Amino acid sequence: MSQPLGVGIIGCGNISTTYFERAPLFKSIEIRACADMNRDAADRRAAEFDIRSETVDGLLRADDIDIVVNLTIPDAHWPVSKDILSAGKHVYSEKPLVLTLEDGRAMRDLAHAKGLKVGAAPDTFLGGAHQSARKAVDDGRIGKIASGTCHVMSHGMEHWHPNPDFFFLPGGGPVLDLGPYYIANLVNLIGPVKRVAALSSMATPTRTITSAPRAGEEIPVSTPTNVHALLEFETGATVTFSASWDVWAHRHAPMEIYGTDGSLYIPDPNFFGGEVLITQRDSDVAPVGDGGHPFSRNNQTDNGHGFANYRAVGLADMAVAILEGRDHRCALDRALHCVDVMVSILKSGETGAFVELETSCTRPAALGVEEARGLLR
Repeated sequence: MSQPLGVGIIGCGNISTTYFERAPLFKSIEIRACADMNRDAADRRAAEFDIRSETVDGLLRADDIDIVVNLTIPDAHWPVSKDILSAGKHVYSEKPLVLTLEDGRAMRDLAHAKGLKVGAAPDTFLGGAHQSARKAVDDGRIGKIASGTCHVMSHGMEHWHPNPDFFFLPGGGPVLDLGPYYIANLVNLIGPVKRVAALSSMATPTRTITSAPRAGEEIPVSTPTNVHALLEFETGATVTFSASWDVWAHRHAPMEIYGTDGSLYIPDPNFFGGEVLITQRDSDVAPVGDGGHPFSRNNQTDNGHGFANYRAVGLADMAVAILEGRDHRCALDRALHCVDVMVSILKSGETGAFVELETSCTRPAALGVEEARGLLR
């Protein structure tokens, strides 16, 4: 097996475009085929990106495919990943990896039995901003992390997504949909979580779609859309985490980390770039600086604003890990721990009790400037 590894994609919806566009940045992977239960969707993506369209079964049998990226809806992640592993292919899944710990453990057991790797989004914590924050932590610039705050709040997905139904059903909601970005970055910076507590609610039992083509249609809400949680880490650090789709406006920062010697102000973990700020004891707030990290560099524009988008770096890192026989940063055990954190938050919101985590994990290896450059073509 040599570079690049052949990649196939199952699921040709909105998110697939990002993988098709970003994967060519990385030398360890090459997208060769795609599939979807809707063959027309696969045919359109294949034509758009000059790859071949397959049936799902055909893609799983293809000899030139080493890794299959699972971009199906969350409820289908485990069944589809199970089929991929059973076919002898490595899996890289969109977030969340699975919706239950039981499914995650079954996936881990199957992957180990087959000698295959499983990876999962998000990989945004590998961005230049978050790796700069990681270096500041590792260098002891803010001392021992004692606490922090995280806020991801808006008024939901029905305003822009063409088919937002699944966001408001069990398996959706702001914790499972957006929480992975924040929790993955907290694990990157602090390590694994020990226990959680939460309060949860939903503002309305229905939502009205305002985006085309279904504008005006009313859809049901059957999962919490407003969650406020407390996370206690194995290190003793405590972090508040608020995730809500019931907020029209707010002034909370996405993420702040407070140490014994200073504080870090960290940009939105949903993105790779942005400015990280630091203040140390009595000093003024100042930029941390990214040291020239390549995944800080703007490479995409939206409405005239530039931003850094390196999605698929987690997939590329996994491909190198397969070739080198090492751990990869977006590994199954870390993704499963993030699932444990999220489902425990939701369980605490239902029961009103603290919930002890059933899993743990190691922090991912930092991704320094030179190693990051080495992933790029």
